[in-house]
Amino acid sequence: MKTDVEYLRFMWPMRHFLISCGDIDDKSNIIAASFCMPVSKEPPLIACAIGTKAYSSELIERTKEFIVNVPTKELQATISYCGYHSGRELDKFRETGLTPKAARRVRAPIIEECVAHMECKVVQQFETGDKHLFIGEVIEAYADERVVRGEKKIEYAVGDFPSKVYGIRSKKL
Repeated sequence: MKTDVEYLRFMWPMRHFLISCGDIDDKSNIIAASFCMPVSKEPPLIACAIGTKAYSSELIERTKEFIVNVPTKELQATISYCGYHSGRELDKFRETGLTPKAARRVRAPIIEECVAHMECKVVQQFETGDKHLFIGEVIEAYADERVVRGEKKIEYAVGDFPSKVYGIRSKKL
């Protein structure tokens, strides 16, 4: 017998990213995102889905830039914090202790504690229900040398489907 379930439940576990956006000299923000993926090798394009009402969505629409930062497993609590709090009400860099550093080619800051960074310029944007799908061309990509050499591993996120965030469409998970 089969039963109805939340369709997203079987997409986990997923890698979680910290998307930084805005302007390092003005207002910047961090949002936790799992809905990111490569969509083209040439040109190098990444798609990120961010809630239409999210503060980060507004900043990306305004600046047409974002950075996909790859966190380590040690940042799991910080990822959760950035996913459950809005940058409209607080400064996530200050609250989490993460370090904003100047990026190479965009105005948004990289997150120093992350091990890889992909600086993106928005080339297309779509509204897809409750998300904006931002397609960004990767104009710079760089990582910790230990990760590149294979001496340090980036682990996928572990854990169950986050029903607190996505469980609203199904009564029973």
